[in-house]
Amino acid sequence: MNGLTRFFLGVAALAGLGTAAWYGYTLAASQPIRSVVFTGDADKIARADLERLAEGLRALPAGGATLAAVREAAKRIPWVRDASARRQFPDAMVVRLEAFDALARWGEGQLVSTRGEVFPAEFGGKLPRFSGPEGSSAEMAREYAALAAALAPLGIPVAELKLSARGAWQVALESGLVLELGRGDMAARVARFAAAWPRLPKEEPELKYADLRYPNGFAVRRTKKS
Repeated sequence: MNGLTRFFLGVAALAGLGTAAWYGYTLAASQPIRSVVFTGDADKIARADLERLAEGLRALPAGGATLAAVREAAKRIPWVRDASARRQFPDAMVVRLEAFDALARWGEGQLVSTRGEVFPAEFGGKLPRFSGPEGSSAEMAREYAALAAALAPLGIPVAELKLSARGAWQVALESGLVLELGRGDMAARVARFAAAWPRLPKEEPELKYADLRYPNGFAVRRTKKS
């Protein structure tokens, strides 16, 4: 009987703790929001956007903000990839933010993240441009990493990466040089071109186009400067 009694006492204690926790959460959730705390990648988000969200939350009546609603409101802020929210007793809302990491430009007013996600945002810095069929941004982000590494010996940044509807790839460098890559084995073709790059004449006429689609080499075309 002593063992059975201890068991029931333990169950009752756990139930009591659960009730107390639920009561505490309900009490906190019923309080108006007096302060909003941003954590995570908050330093990557525009302060004005965070202040607008905080002001809106503080203006809500008691119990007027569910955690799901706060999360969705935070995710609508530019550069916010994901968000979570929790109440902090007695009257604070803690919002944790995860920001996008920009990799490239996409269309008008959109960027591609390092995960290949397309999101609307403005960016004043320099980024390469991706051009491809709808839904191809994730594949392009994956291929870009390998291509950029293979092109590193040239010392010329990528200006644009293109993927045609038929699956053919093309790279344009900031120098104006265009590399035709075709389909398949792109990194290997670029690596072969990069290995030969130091031996290619750099004098006029200027090298503007290289077709890397040959199995054992490549063809180049030079253009005189106007």
